Amino acid sequence: MLEILREEATLNELSSKHGVHVNQLRKWKQTALEQLPQLFDRRQSEQSRIQAEYEDKIERLYGEVGRLTTELSWLKKKSGYDDVTR
Repeated sequence: MLEILREEATLNELSSKHGVHVNQLRKWKQTALEQLPQLFDRRQSEQSRIQAEYEDKIERLYGEVGRLTTELSWLKKKSGYDDVTR
């Protein structure tokens, strides 16, 4: 496929070399040229989705740490443990 896109050889040469009909090579080239840009768009949107999920997870984890820290402080205060350590 790369040989077709690079155009380093004619379609007739590639057809002979690989035993694939010239018309099939033309169809593959046309399909590749039409669909390759969409492939990169999908990758970008996939990366954006993964980044957003990562940021959401980090935000949830920081929230959980804050909640647990507050809970620990409250428990120490109620149990009198906080006064013992000072």
